[in-house]
Amino acid sequence: MRPALSLSLAVWLLAALPVVHAAGAAAPKPLVYCTDASPEGFDPGLWDSASTNNVNNQMFQGLVRFERGGTALQPALATSWTISPDARVFTFTLREQVRFHTRPWFTPTRPMNADDVLFTFGRFLDREHPFNKAFPANFIYPQNLGLAKAITKMEKLDDRTVRFTLAQPNVTFVTWFAMAFAGIQSAEYGAQLLREGKASQINRLPIGTGPYRFRSYAKDDVVRMEANPDYWGEPQKTQKLIFTISREAAVRVQKLLAGECQITSPLRDIDVAAIDRHPQRIRLEKIQALNISYLSFNLRKPPTDNRLVREALDIAVDRDAIFRALFPRGDAMQAVNPFPPAIPGYNRALRNEYNPERAKALLRQAGFPNGLDIDLWALPVTRPTNPNGQLMAQLIQQDWARIGVRAQIRTYEWGEYLKRANAGEHSVYMSGWSGESGDADDFLTPNLSCATNKSGVKFCNAEFERLIDAARATPDPRRRIALYEQAQVIFKRERPWITMAHSTVYIPTSKDLRGFRMQPNGGVVFENVYRE
Repeated sequence: MRPALSLSLAVWLLAALPVVHAAGAAAPKPLVYCTDASPEGFDPGLWDSASTNNVNNQMFQGLVRFERGGTALQPALATSWTISPDARVFTFTLREQVRFHTRPWFTPTRPMNADDVLFTFGRFLDREHPFNKAFPANFIYPQNLGLAKAITKMEKLDDRTVRFTLAQPNVTFVTWFAMAFAGIQSAEYGAQLLREGKASQINRLPIGTGPYRFRSYAKDDVVRMEANPDYWGEPQKTQKLIFTISREAAVRVQKLLAGECQITSPLRDIDVAAIDRHPQRIRLEKIQALNISYLSFNLRKPPTDNRLVREALDIAVDRDAIFRALFPRGDAMQAVNPFPPAIPGYNRALRNEYNPERAKALLRQAGFPNGLDIDLWALPVTRPTNPNGQLMAQLIQQDWARIGVRAQIRTYEWGEYLKRANAGEHSVYMSGWSGESGDADDFLTPNLSCATNKSGVKFCNAEFERLIDAARATPDPRRRIALYEQAQVIFKRERPWITMAHSTVYIPTSKDLRGFRMQPNGGVVFENVYRE
């Protein structure tokens, strides 16, 4: 007979065994995502940055959603919808027995119903909404879409049916309900916050319907979420979802390689090679994303309110040199138009131009024979379409110096950067956009329509507006394409942006991650994603 184990060895072996649940399965592993920036808040309607949307998309859901890895629409909190023949009346049938999150600060007493939809969209449509009076807010994306002007009537037909009536036909309207801003909020929670005088808490302690619910947030450090036990969909194998915040791209890569996270925000070109050296441990996901980076001009103040100045600054930029420095793998594409060529309606006849001599002539024509002084804001976070904002700014600064333009580079912390840019403090600032629907309107209306131009800082052109409004209203694909092609001619003539790049997006994951699929906008969705 073999001798019995010593007591100390037996204790050590027991401690080394994996924790086993009652059902006999090992405890589920936490999933850690290394993200590049802190969320600005947790009220989806208030924000439109990718980093914030990635957090809120785990906790909130819209009436519809985009298929995983694609742009087709699927039912979400609505099980079905109907569209009138004139594309003006949209009726949604809501899913039954959807529960809002139960948290220490809120316990729902009923399933989601039409009142919650009316509460969510009522805040976007009515400045005098009681909640808006208690918590004044700027709903960036709904405002940029012109939502309040577009929707003339919102009706609760019964607890499970909601109808929207539009002022004008809009063939893209249903896609808006799949976007991050349209996550449905609890009317009960809103009423509780009003009673308690804590309306602003809706942006700090979120209540959604999604597969994960909020636990805690430490600014610039970590967001913790946990599986929602009352979720209407499949139970989540991942019980703890953690977003750890690391601004430096190299730090995120190091954490991934060290096993401190299982997935990171998109890589820079120069980081891909480092990941490629570890094929046994790391899987590299790749997609040609629906995205763009650009430099946006302030159209309210001199000298960038002058179209000739904007054109001069545009054609003075040596994009070829910038791409050699920022995109050495060659996977990015120079942007000509305000959306990528994969989207129907792209105008292939338009071109970029690099002509410093003509740029000097344009400056003279604009009244600046001796050049001018300007500020250039460098993007403070890394993005696939702009992996190094400071380097891009320095290269552009050199290009502009050749035509007599003296650019002072500035930058700020990400939240401050966005706030100051929205206030119009800049002359030129770096920005970008990722589309979700695969439709040209998803790039044009939120960024270049007059609805975005409340302060005069951004683009508003009556001829351009007429064309994109007409395109949004027509179901004829060939007619829509022709209208978008015309709109891009006006965009290129007026130069509200210096278009820079459309990029491939790389997201690295550990080999034990299962169920993850990249979204066309480079975003992340962790529903039904887990570690083996």
